[in-house]
Amino acid sequence: MTIQSDVSSPSSHALLSYTDRIAVLWQDFLLLVGRVMIGWVFLWYGWGKLFNIAGYAKSFPGRGLQEWMAYIAVPAEVLGGLFLILGFATRYTVLVMLFFMIVAALSSHAFWSVLPAQRGNQEAHFWKNIMIMGGLLLLFVTSAGRFSLDRILFRK
Repeated sequence: MTIQSDVSSPSSHALLSYTDRIAVLWQDFLLLVGRVMIGWVFLWYGWGKLFNIAGYAKSFPGRGLQEWMAYIAVPAEVLGGLFLILGFATRYTVLVMLFFMIVAALSSHAFWSVLPAQRGNQEAHFWKNIMIMGGLLLLFVTSAGRFSLDRILFRK
């Protein structure tokens, strides 16, 4: 299912209405690009952890998390990224990834509880996680678009 924009009620001033037409005409392609961009980040960073989950898990207690949680987080990150790229079970994947991002932001980038020298870096990562959550919420609303496995597998 795609969200159809109503060009008769544009989102911008009449002089800028060209952007509304671009959004409508390129909607599915841009959803694909956005999904790939978000999914690639999860896949890339998850893949780097996949072959040493035990080592990665050792960092969890320092974040207030149990080590066993790494054995859930890493596959979720890899599969979530892959599913977003492919547009497979997109809304369900988004819900999992939102939960993942909330836990990551609050545990790994708790800038309010680090030394002043680390605050700026952790604060930037925290707000980047919030930004990714915003993109995920937009995907939840729009779904994957026409260029997705969701569309191919679940056509009505």
